[in-house]
Amino acid sequence: MERLRLLPDPRRRRGVRHPFVAVLLVAASTVVAGARSYAAIGQWSANAPQHALARLGARVVGALGVRVGPSAATIRRVIGLVCPGGLADLTGADPADSDSIAVDGKTARGSRHSTSSAARLLAAMAGDGRTVTRLRVPGKTNEITCFAALLEPYDLAGVTVTADALHTQRSHLRFLVEEKKAHYLLVVKANQPDLHRRLRALP
Repeated sequence: MERLRLLPDPRRRRGVRHPFVAVLLVAASTVVAGARSYAAIGQWSANAPQHALARLGARVVGALGVRVGPSAATIRRVIGLVCPGGLADLTGADPADSDSIAVDGKTARGSRHSTSSAARLLAAMAGDGRTVTRLRVPGKTNEITCFAALLEPYDLAGVTVTADALHTQRSHLRFLVEEKKAHYLLVVKANQPDLHRRLRALP
């Protein structure tokens, strides 16, 4: 809860009905309990027991003090504004105890709309499968420009970072070795022809 309180509320004050942190807590708690969609989160929020909504800080309505959870639409809108990468950035694992981190990009399912293209996310995952963080790739760029920003907040000293051939870039290697004191294991393909040729020539 303390971590979520540090986030700025992106909504305008006028028309706000649900406490900002309560919306995030309802979403995060429901995902931890097994929800896999905004519809499932909204369904749980609508049917949650009063004691659970009270602990999550849901808003109070009427003289009887009934707690009301946010709708699926409200949760989707707030999460989209504060954290385009999704809940992983809010509840991501600390990689301090990990020996390795894998970086990879993927297109978010269900994110394509009539007015916007599908969201491309660059994610970092710990060796045991926990998501560390995700970052939405801006529409007119690619994953390469987001690599350093994705990993910058974390202490990676001694951690081995793996990624696919797209990230076999000199700037990435300097960032990992010189700035983060990390190790790397990267794929080399024909998109790096000189390096690829030299490696193939090795015994």
